[in-house]
Amino acid sequence: SFDLAVFAQFLNSAGIAVDDLQSNPDSWDGMTWGIVEAFVKWQLQDGYTTASINRRLSTVKTYAKLAAKAGVLSAEALALIKTVSGYGQKEAKRVNEKRPTTSKGTKKAAAVVIDDSIAAQLKAQPGSPQGRRDALLMALLLDHGLRAGEVAALQVNNFDLKAGTMVFDRPKVGKVQTHKLSADTLRAVRAWFDSGDCPALGPILRGSRKGGHLTGSGMSTTAISERVRSLGAELDIDGLSAHDCRHHWATRWAGKVDVFRLQEAGGWNSLAMPRRYVEHAKIANDGMV
Repeated sequence: SFDLAVFAQFLNSAGIAVDDLQSNPDSWDGMTWGIVEAFVKWQLQDGYTTASINRRLSTVKTYAKLAAKAGVLSAEALALIKTVSGYGQKEAKRVNEKRPTTSKGTKKAAAVVIDDSIAAQLKAQPGSPQGRRDALLMALLLDHGLRAGEVAALQVNNFDLKAGTMVFDRPKVGKVQTHKLSADTLRAVRAWFDSGDCPALGPILRGSRKGGHLTGSGMSTTAISERVRSLGAELDIDGLSAHDCRHHWATRWAGKVDVFRLQEAGGWNSLAMPRRYVEHAKIANDGMV
């Protein structure tokens, strides 16, 4: 569940280690209304829309109820968690009017164009802990077209190095997908695992501080966006975003696969967006010269 992955990301950032919130009821042991309320506020500060915050709160309450049925949470703890409120229509409107328009999902009018040479440079990061993390981050964005939120939700156990695959949630289409890892991604994830910097469990990517030291928590979508922008700036690219990387991926494959394969691999709900990429890749006077 993408909602639980975001909740796990919050818990890790708060120094609360969790195992598997979806299938292990014991992971909910010690959960309090204060933690859930802090999760709501954390999402708002991190730029999530009030609609997605409300949905995740509902998901957390549902799993808390299951944990109570399993005897992990007390009836009192569950009752207090149920009192945590989200945002009603009027309050959501007031909150959204007060904060800048940087909610998750906001996209630029035009994408920054990335050619294969630039993409290769973005994936070729230094052999430091932060560099290995960045190499994996950029490979996931450029070679697989993942959205920033999908990358932020990736867990260590989503990756199978022996099979060379990753299994992950695509919340926008409500499905779980398997991707074969590209050569660069497989190389980057192996280096990340072999270095000992990869966490034993939880989010696969670790945050970092200004000095380049890795933190114990995962990367939020905001942190991913800021890091991508920073890596782009090192190559004199202004305003590079995760969506630009997705645009590069879609453009690169639009002329090589049919629109249905592009839709499936890119995790789109309809054919409208992949069709735009395919149409743009066509040569208008093909066969006429």
